[in-house]
Amino acid sequence: MGETLRTLRVNIGWTQRDLAEHAKVSEFATSQAENGQKVSVKTAKAIADALSAAYGRVIKPLDIEGLNVR
Repeated sequence: MGETLRTLRVNIGWTQRDLAEHAKVSEFATSQAENGQKVSVKTAKAIADALSAAYGRVIKPLDIEGLNVR
């Protein structure tokens, strides 16, 4: 089972704003994603790519528990 977006973000010491900046998406989009609201495929991929770079391993949107992609 994957980790939640909030867990992944907090474990690297990022705020929602930090994640938004690294993913090049709005802070509103990161908040929606964390709260289980639907986000676009493009947003989900951008978030996963930013986390992948931070963790030094591949993280796919499907690996993020609770990420609701429309």
